Amino acid sequence: ERITQTVEITKHVVDIEEKGVKLRLTIVDTPGFGDAVNNTECWKPVADYIDQQFEQYFRDESGLNRKNIQDNRVHCCIYFISPFGHGLRPLDVEFMKALHQRVNIVPVLAKADTLTPTEVERMKNKIREEIDHYGIRIYQFPECDSDEDEEFKLQDQALK
Repeated sequence: ERITQTVEITKHVVDIEEKGVKLRLTIVDTPGFGDAVNNTECWKPVADYIDQQFEQYFRDESGLNRKNIQDNRVHCCIYFISPFGHGLRPLDVEFMKALHQRVNIVPVLAKADTLTPTEVERMKNKIREEIDHYGIRIYQFPECDSDEDEEFKLQDQALK
């Protein structure tokens, strides 16, 4: 008998302080996503989690005691794409289509260091084409300030 795969959502909280600015970073890990034999709507637990966090924040902000609200909303989804294959899997497309209205999606080519630079470039271009074709909105890095030096502008352009 086959075991049904569940997405176990795990939170890791890290407090960061840099130059006097304190930041609480919460990493939400979803191991097991897409590993089952039947992956029909396997993104649902992730989408539900994002919605729950937003609703909780909205309820807290609408309440009387708003001083000590913790923002546990999901602001960004770093979506790792398998380097093996020829672009996005149908599961990747469905997941990103289900979430792109809820959260900023940053697609990342997983294990890119196992590919040659030519393979990486080809894969990135294929993924970009498919993202455009399916109408998936991904996070667009903002333009850098005009007063930045040329080296920074080139670095910014390369990252985009």
